[in-house]
Amino acid sequence: MLFPSQCYSLLLVSCSERFNETVLGLCKPYCDPIRVVPSVNAAKRAVLDQSYDLVLLNAPLPDGQGMDLAAELSAGRQTICLLLLRAQEFKLLQSRAEEQGVFTLEKPTTPRTLETAIHWMLTARQRLRRLEQKTQSLEEKMQEIRTVNRAKWLLIGQLGMTEADAHRYLEKQAMDRCVSRRTIAEEIIRIYDA
Repeated sequence: MLFPSQCYSLLLVSCSERFNETVLGLCKPYCDPIRVVPSVNAAKRAVLDQSYDLVLLNAPLPDGQGMDLAAELSAGRQTICLLLLRAQEFKLLQSRAEEQGVFTLEKPTTPRTLETAIHWMLTARQRLRRLEQKTQSLEEKMQEIRTVNRAKWLLIGQLGMTEADAHRYLEKQAMDRCVSRRTIAEEIIRIYDA
């Protein structure tokens, strides 16, 4: 599975050089920028500077497991997190992680399994991007409706038009001038809402 048209930002939280090399090799075709930090505290500072599409935490870390950070990032942002845990921690934290929307993987693992998990993360993030675009489109449409309705009420109040006449006026002006109803509505608001 390839994600050729998209690029994802990745924060890799790991203090294992060998693991980092493996992940970097797997992620370079899909991820840019990639930032590597060695601890939970360094990761907390990194997410203050930039939001990341993907966060991969290789526990244990010098200052904790990273479960709280992964849960926070998964809940509050459009970030997909993968937490790699040793077998005993995996059994303890897996259900909590899943409840928080954090992917988990038990260590030791193979590069092939890790690659599969990274592709799951990429797929999940791509799906979130599509949902974000739909949400943004709906918000823009709702704002347009609010603006048009405000202009209609100004036409009704200032010029004594009926609601149907105000609606027809906006539609006709938009068609005659080859602009959007929102553009006409914004002009009306500037003129009559002083």
